[in-house]
Amino acid sequence: MATTHIRYQLHLHGAQLKRFTLFGFLVLLVPTAALAQRKASSRANRKNGTVRSITVKNLSNYDDRWFHPGMYVSLSASRFVIEQSPTYIQNQNIIANSTYSPSLGVGFIGDVRLGGPGSPFILRFSPGVNFLTRRVEFKPRGYPKPDSIVTQEVNSTVVQFPLMLKYQSDRRRNSRVYMIAGINPILTASNRRSDPLRNQLQAVSSDLTLEYGVGLDLFYPLFKLAPELRFSHGLRNLLVPRNDVFSQSLQSISTNSVTLYINIQN
Repeated sequence: MATTHIRYQLHLHGAQLKRFTLFGFLVLLVPTAALAQRKASSRANRKNGTVRSITVKNLSNYDDRWFHPGMYVSLSASRFVIEQSPTYIQNQNIIANSTYSPSLGVGFIGDVRLGGPGSPFILRFSPGVNFLTRRVEFKPRGYPKPDSIVTQEVNSTVVQFPLMLKYQSDRRRNSRVYMIAGINPILTASNRRSDPLRNQLQAVSSDLTLEYGVGLDLFYPLFKLAPELRFSHGLRNLLVPRNDVFSQSLQSISTNSVTLYINIQN
């Protein structure tokens, strides 16, 4: 099925989408960081002067515990990194282009401190479910009209089991920054094929991704909020060979995504 002219005009390339995601991440951090660092408004009067308000340290014994449970919600932009078959391009003159598509995920968090109190290393296991849609656009070479573009979608519900190593800085009042990296085994729970013509391209049911990112821990009186920006790169070729024009024109497909996580822990 061909894509519409309006959708073609509003197409966002990968670099643009990454810039928009990073900008949204920074916009989110500014008000939350300011709120986490807000000072108490009470003042105590003394004979020789005034004692100014001081910052209240929320969850002061947070780092004394070795385990911290939690949950997360994730918003991501995901796409396939494709490699076309050179022979098929020469013979058929078909160009393939992968586009970013939004996805939503939810899951649980289990943080285990490695070492004694105050250790900067945290082992994180955060299983979850993600609802993915990834699109590849095919069009004949030399045909610039949007009506000539045929879009293939791979819609799937996946279960993720990321195992990450977190390195966090020293806490400064009610915030600190951290870096995180690790691997993420992924299993496909179901494939959603609502349109036989649009869902001919297929991907294998398992994947392994390399992930890394940065985040900010914000301590509140009852919980810790942590916005996190993470990048993911697939390590496997997911292409399922089939006897159709779409899979035959490709040599390999792998995953790539940019994800904003909202982590909540106590």
